[in-house]
Amino acid sequence: MERHGTDPLHELEARTRGSDPRFARGLETGNPRQPREYRRRRGRAWALLALAVAMVITGTALAQGLLLAAGLVLAGMATSLLPDPRH
Repeated sequence: MERHGTDPLHELEARTRGSDPRFARGLETGNPRQPREYRRRRGRAWALLALAVAMVITGTALAQGLLLAAGLVLAGMATSLLPDPRH
């Protein structure tokens, strides 16, 4: 039994608004947004991918197999950080 004057839904709404205001605002306007836990930052992935491409090009130009291999591994890691094109 709940106490008089307390509503668990209002408390949940206040906590959600405090922790993730974009998500709460999206629910209010009817245009839902992804919660903070599911949002990905794409800038880091693109920067990592640019570094990997530079490493691959440099490794190819200087005939350095280790640099080339490291660039290919880094490119694979960077592409796994990019968002899924199906979404």
